[in-house]
Amino acid sequence: MAFSFGQHLSFSAHCALRQVTLAAVAVCAWTSAPAQSLVQLTEQAQIHDAAWQSARAQLDASISKGAQAKAGLLPQIGIQAGSQYSETRVRGNFPTVPLDGRQDSASLQAQQPLYNPANVATYRQGQRNVDLAYAQVDASGQDLLVRSAKAYFQVLSAMDTLSLVQAQKRAVAEQLEYAKRNFEIGTATVTDSREAQARFDLVRAQEIASENDVRVAQAALEQLVGVAGASPWPLAQPVHLPQLTPNDLQTWLDTADAQNPMVRQAQIAVDMAKLETDKAYAGHKPTVDLQASYGTQRNPDGSMTLPQRNNSTAGTVGVVMTIPLFAGFAVQNRVKETLSLEEKSRADLEDAKRQVAQSVRTAFFGVQSTYGQVHALQAAVASSQSALEANVLGYEVGVRINIDVLNAQSQLYQSQKDLAQARYNLLVGHLQLRQAAGNLQMQDVHTINELLSPAQIAAAPVSNSLINK
Repeated sequence: MAFSFGQHLSFSAHCALRQVTLAAVAVCAWTSAPAQSLVQLTEQAQIHDAAWQSARAQLDASISKGAQAKAGLLPQIGIQAGSQYSETRVRGNFPTVPLDGRQDSASLQAQQPLYNPANVATYRQGQRNVDLAYAQVDASGQDLLVRSAKAYFQVLSAMDTLSLVQAQKRAVAEQLEYAKRNFEIGTATVTDSREAQARFDLVRAQEIASENDVRVAQAALEQLVGVAGASPWPLAQPVHLPQLTPNDLQTWLDTADAQNPMVRQAQIAVDMAKLETDKAYAGHKPTVDLQASYGTQRNPDGSMTLPQRNNSTAGTVGVVMTIPLFAGFAVQNRVKETLSLEEKSRADLEDAKRQVAQSVRTAFFGVQSTYGQVHALQAAVASSQSALEANVLGYEVGVRINIDVLNAQSQLYQSQKDLAQARYNLLVGHLQLRQAAGNLQMQDVHTINELLSPAQIAAAPVSNSLINK
């Protein structure tokens, strides 16, 4: 088929002006595995991710350890039994009397603490340690949601980049072929074909790098979710980005101060340090225990006091108070140590609050900035499209050269790539802001998942055929 000058450039411009999403979905067809949504892959990551499973196992261990701490407040019961044989010789101004025999004994002993402040503090520490484990699981779970979203959109971003580079390569290849044909018939200089060849070689190198980026991103996602050939859903068309709610920094800061897992962990550490100080002060306080025992003793061969065979039983019950008087200043120094550690935990809490507040500010301003970038890049794409059309027209009438068209094409593709990346950054930024505030939940992932659509993958072969048409 013969192309006229204007027809060829119009077709090149048409290929260059195609929307980034139509190009991106074509790459999704490169894998034969069925596509999965963000929710599906995130749920799969919760099953497969080692860090998440480790946090859950630590929680189970902490719950059991907290139950152990309660033992100091409950009765202690034990049975003791024994049998022994003894040889006894009594000498004096009388014939030696052998008193050999066996003695069997068994006893049941029980003790119930009535007043023991150290054990009470230990029990409360155990409960706070369980709360700490829950906060750690919460932090790990929110981190997993963000990591899953990052890996998910990194694959989409890499696919978008590859699609754009391939579309640019096709447009440059057509421009190169047209420049060569014009040079052969004498209507263009050799500079046009060499410039187009150089741009084609550059785009080819970019395509190789982009193909590798897709493989690396795909491998990272598969490692996280444990699913081979994971294929994410792309953004639904037209793209609708979520609004920032609430759009008030102070509200996010207040939420983070109350809910962020890092702040909660630091606050629990302060509480546990106070309880450790209470345990240290308990070294000066008395303890009171209720003790009871019941035992039996059997002497089948008799004893020194009663030569004949005999059995005896005894039962006791009473209250025992223990009052510490002096322990070599160990208690006093332990109190000083725990007070210093308590002060350290308060400083760590303040540092955690400051770090979290800074993370919230960074995430909040990042989301706001990304909104501005998206709007600016949308305008840049429209402007780049207009610039490409103007350069194509100028080339047709002879006021623009081949390199101007190539540069306009590159600028359009770069704007489309930056716009796609900004949209993904905005979605991940929403999750990161909620993570910084400490209220990120699976429902937030469902909200973003509603912006994705498998229908774009089904449309990929059609879009790809149009590009290659």
